[in-house]
Amino acid sequence: MSLINSVVKPFSVNAYQQGKFLTVTDEDLKGKWSVIVFYPGDFTFVCPTELEDLAGIYEEFQAIGCEVYGASTDSHFAHKAWHETSEAVGKVQYALLADMTQELSRNFEVLIEDAGQALRGSFVIDPEGKIRTVEVHDNGIGRNATDLLRRVKAAQYIDAHPGEVCPAKWEEGAETLTPSLELVGKI
Repeated sequence: MSLINSVVKPFSVNAYQQGKFLTVTDEDLKGKWSVIVFYPGDFTFVCPTELEDLAGIYEEFQAIGCEVYGASTDSHFAHKAWHETSEAVGKVQYALLADMTQELSRNFEVLIEDAGQALRGSFVIDPEGKIRTVEVHDNGIGRNATDLLRRVKAAQYIDAHPGEVCPAKWEEGAETLTPSLELVGKI
């Protein structure tokens, strides 16, 4: 069953963000757009490149009212140590969620049970807590933060413009489509 348009299940996890430990819950996602980016583990190889890529455009996510969360099954203590020792991860200003019980990864259907790690899953969540986009990769394939930002903008656009849809490669400001009988067979 698809997670699209399902509401994020209740959760509460420890997190590390900018020198502090905090608790993040499903309630923190409400009232704003959010992105949760699951990754396999701290002190790995592809993961820091993805987190650094997100860190490089984090301000752009914030500018459109979207909060970013990284998540793995590591502890918030490991997140802190990784943040302090990795040049790439040291650039991260968004919260790193510690899914030590693996409940969050399981709820988002990205947990690799026998490994105790998450797949590379990216989820765009609307202000009501509904999952609007899902992208899941094999752990050897890194993601592109710019495309994730584009997908957030597309989700925000169709949310604000019911009846319109965003075609392939849609970018902010580009034309959209309004599905209708007259449009059938004309694309």
